[in-house]
Amino acid sequence: MRTTKPQEVTEKQFTAQVIELAKLLSYQVYHPFLSIRSEPGWPDLSLAREERDGTARLIFLELKSERGKLTEAQEKWLALLGKVPEVVARAARPSDWDEIVELLSGRLKQQKEERNEIDANHHHTT
Repeated sequence: MRTTKPQEVTEKQFTAQVIELAKLLSYQVYHPFLSIRSEPGWPDLSLAREERDGTARLIFLELKSERGKLTEAQEKWLALLGKVPEVVARAARPSDWDEIVELLSGRLKQQKEERNEIDANHHHTT
C-alpha cells in the first residue's frame, strides 16, 4: 500500500499566510509585487508595528518553501539587517510557523526580556 505525502506548501501560499497573520496582528506589511528590477537579496517581507510602549518593531523575513534555498545575496542581507539593534531579520519556512506566530505576536521578545530580567536579578543576588 502506498502512502501519499501531504502537499508541500508553496512559497506563494506561505507568504500569503504570513501576510494575513501580520495584518491580523496590526503590522504594516511591505511585499514587493515583482522584484525583478530590484536589488537582489532584499527580504520578501518588511513588517513594522507600533508597540504599546510607543516603540516600534521591525522584522524582515525571507520566506522559503521547505526545500527552497537562500541565495548568497539573501544570506548577506539577512546577516547585515540582523546586526541592527532591535531588528529581527531571518529566513522562515512553513515548518517554522509556530516560531513565526510567537515572533509576530511579540511573545519571543517578551520571553527574551523576562530572561534578561531574571539574569539581571540573579547577578544582583550572587
